[in-house]
Amino acid sequence: MARFKVCWVRGRPSGGNSSTPNNRKGSNPMSAEKSASVHWQGAGKEGKGEISTETGALNKAPYGFASRFGDDRKATNPEEILGAAHAACFAMAFSFACDGAGFKTDTVDTTAKVRLVKEGEGFKIDRIALTLKAKVPGMDEAKFQQIADGAKSNCPLSKALASVPEITLTATLQA
Repeated sequence: MARFKVCWVRGRPSGGNSSTPNNRKGSNPMSAEKSASVHWQGAGKEGKGEISTETGALNKAPYGFASRFGDDRKATNPEEILGAAHAACFAMAFSFACDGAGFKTDTVDTTAKVRLVKEGEGFKIDRIALTLKAKVPGMDEAKFQQIADGAKSNCPLSKALASVPEITLTATLQA
């Protein structure tokens, strides 16, 4: 017997058969559901974790307090992973938007700096600074800035991160 799960999205049921993948016959072929997992062991600052993704791109990648707030440069942290995901999503959104406007991107290099700050008893991400450097033959500066700004607004991760008070973009069209 199949199990069914109903998720509520913006006040409406958005059901799905949780026992079958998203690419099942009859589903939207342009949808995707990806997963990552974490194993944490130990308490607080002394604890250590491992992050893995379903593709295996991250496989027990270590993280902990020292990689987040200290000088451990051999492990990752949630903000670094979030930054990588946002930069990757934005770069794809930009390239696809250029393609849709009739321009082929040559190179697209994006970084995302994610700032974590103390707030009350906890922390919050208060800024993400995106930097784009791209070569797009035949595109002028005005069109480049327009497409870059639109990609920032329409990138799925930018939308998911809408609660971050400040998401900036510095976009440079390279010759």
